[in-house]
Amino acid sequence: MRKAYLSVLLVVGHLMTTTASEFYIHEFKKVILSEKFLAEGVAAGDINNDGCQDIIFGPYWSKGPDFKEHYEYREAKAFDPAGYSDNFLTYTYDFNSDGYMDILVIDTPGTAAYWYENPKDPTHITRWKKHLAFDVVDNENPAFGDIDGDGKPELIFNTDGRLGFARPDWQNPTNKWTFYPISPKGSWHKYTHGIGFGDINRDGRNDLIEVTGWWEQPASLKGSPIWVQHPVNLGEGAAQIDVYDVNGDGLPDLVNCLHPHKYGLAWFEQVNDNGAISFKKHLIMGEKPEDNPYGVKFTQMHAQILVDIDGDGIKDIVTGKRWWAHKPPTDPESDAPAVIYWFKTVRENNGSVPFIPYLIDDNSGVGMQIVAQDLNGDGLVDIAICNKKGAFVFIHRKLEVSKEEFLKRQPKLFGK
Repeated sequence: MRKAYLSVLLVVGHLMTTTASEFYIHEFKKVILSEKFLAEGVAAGDINNDGCQDIIFGPYWSKGPDFKEHYEYREAKAFDPAGYSDNFLTYTYDFNSDGYMDILVIDTPGTAAYWYENPKDPTHITRWKKHLAFDVVDNENPAFGDIDGDGKPELIFNTDGRLGFARPDWQNPTNKWTFYPISPKGSWHKYTHGIGFGDINRDGRNDLIEVTGWWEQPASLKGSPIWVQHPVNLGEGAAQIDVYDVNGDGLPDLVNCLHPHKYGLAWFEQVNDNGAISFKKHLIMGEKPEDNPYGVKFTQMHAQILVDIDGDGIKDIVTGKRWWAHKPPTDPESDAPAVIYWFKTVRENNGSVPFIPYLIDDNSGVGMQIVAQDLNGDGLVDIAICNKKGAFVFIHRKLEVSKEEFLKRQPKLFGK
């Protein structure tokens, strides 16, 4: 930990040498969309084609940029926080290519995924038509993105014991999607935690990542071949597994929570030894306060996202506590404050990467996914979440302050 503390002191020392005009703080104004448990998935998209981003939370979409008007696109229902909702994750895409954004809903693990067709109704009173996407979607954090390089997104998950992805029939979008396995049958099940994708070996093709390793995409997907597995221990579980060059050395690294119901957040540095790829673990936050230079610790990081919060060109980590992921007292610190943080990524000249934790809120936390993008058109990254405490948007404000005020607002070192 001594090296970590030294890195943090170097960062603070560098900040103190800058001019007053360069001191900014980043605040987030909390907007409450609902205080009911409607879902744990959340998404953004321009639903009504007015040029503004809207928020989708549970059975509602909320009109941007002020998010004061909510419209029901499917039957509204609230759930008991001791249990689960019918909406673990939400994504948006124009599935039928009609120029309007549709909504993809992933239910509880082991059940079906459906997409809802935008009715293009200017009154916003029409219920959306429901289409089956896939009948059994396992994994607690299925990903949605272009893994096969065809320019369109796929749903990435496991089903029937196999890892893979499901692709829509773009010529007949209401047909059930086709699953393409990339692994042999294994022990993956409906409650398997975590998945991700990205180009690990820099061959121009996205690979699939799960907690036991990464699966290398072959040069051709003709015939749905089995991908080659490269074992890596990324912890006991995962939420989203992010692929990103954390330290700026040109090699893709990995960021993962070590257990989505317990403790631990780490980044895994890629080491490339003449083409042989391995990963070195760097703990960001652990079970004890002393595991983090600032004493920050919390459990149940069931959602994370990497995004450049402060506009310095480097992605930061946004994550938080999923409050009551299981009914207490199953998980440690179940009733601790439902926090959400952003961790500023700092690349030091010596190759170290300290992360500075900034608290966004302590009474919301995360659900199963996080939206982090400019939602109101002011050029700053805002955040939206939906979980057992409700649905919330955090509007980002960047404020210029004096050096004294800036230093006052910085997180304090643990034990100092």
